[in-house]
Amino acid sequence: MWDVVVVGAGPAGASAAYAAATAGRRVLLLEKAELPRYKTCGGGIIGPSRDALPPGFELPLLDRVHAVTFSLNGRMARTKRSRQMLFGLVNRPEFDAGLVEAAQRAGAQVRTGVAVSRVEQHGPAVPDRRTVAVISSGGETVLARAVVGADGSASRIGAHVGVKLDQVDLGLEAEIPVPPSVAEDWAGRVLVDWGPLPGSYGWVFPKGDSLTVGVISARGDGSATKRYMDDFVARLGLAGFEPSISSGHLTRCRSDDSPLSRGRVLVCGDAAGLLEPLTREGISYALRSGRLAGEWAVRISEAHDAVDARRQALNYAFAVKAGLGVEMGVGRRMMALFEKRPGLLHAVITTFPPAWNAFARVTRGSTSLADLVRTHPLARRALDAIDRT
Repeated sequence: MWDVVVVGAGPAGASAAYAAATAGRRVLLLEKAELPRYKTCGGGIIGPSRDALPPGFELPLLDRVHAVTFSLNGRMARTKRSRQMLFGLVNRPEFDAGLVEAAQRAGAQVRTGVAVSRVEQHGPAVPDRRTVAVISSGGETVLARAVVGADGSASRIGAHVGVKLDQVDLGLEAEIPVPPSVAEDWAGRVLVDWGPLPGSYGWVFPKGDSLTVGVISARGDGSATKRYMDDFVARLGLAGFEPSISSGHLTRCRSDDSPLSRGRVLVCGDAAGLLEPLTREGISYALRSGRLAGEWAVRISEAHDAVDARRQALNYAFAVKAGLGVEMGVGRRMMALFEKRPGLLHAVITTFPPAWNAFARVTRGSTSLADLVRTHPLARRALDAIDRT
């Protein structure tokens, strides 16, 4: 009998396992892949991600970003610079593996190659009402007092909880090795291109001798997203370089009324649909919600009846909604503007210094979108104007 079983060893799951293990509980972290494994992701580590890492964690940074070039579907390119580092760039395999190692050092046990098919809170596999059965595709059953689902955007645990989604996007990405002359041109600088499809954008993230290039747009017209990707790569002059990896994935944002728990089971990160709706940034949301899930899973594991377990699960949901939920709400409102007026967003962020300063402060982690709206009347009035359009 484990106190806490965490399903999925990405940033959310590793953070949950770390938090529960540092509380002195018996923690098992299950992952279907062998580690390290590739993950489709730009790998940008913004300030909130850095601040949510385990103490002493050394980021495997491949580049430090001090400049951002913004373009509007390849036009009107403008570069904004910062003396301070805006954010860092990592390869996800090394980053994720480091987080899992931190959880192991804290006392969590890790099993890879275990694909979880379902969880059960009632039935013959469950010996009592304080127990959750975690059942693998191979038929193995693991028992726990609390379970954290962190098994990605197509989460089996999220399906059990009943997670509801209201924004689903398709991201395409390529890891492109480049010669030193090309890599040098991109060092310390990223590109953000506001794309031709509603709510779409593309990016270039430098990582030493390779570039991570990708685009994202609303799911529903995959061929249009693929055309944007091909045009974007060609426009950058990178079509002649063979990608080492080409991949795609779906990102999913939760609806406001989506549950975050069911009985003794919590969800966090992508499994809960927690990510920023405009940029689709998910690492910071995974780390922060994972830590909260691990902390409240400990409390649920100690609950002696369903009423107490439910109380702790509701406290977890309140903590998520009070922080990450508020940020997501601001992101949704900004996304509404971006879908209608991408040129306006481009003009504001590249020509209006307070907007660029706000962008820099958010990426560095000295403020958040929610704090900006709460403390700056101009930002609040701008979002109110968006709601009226």
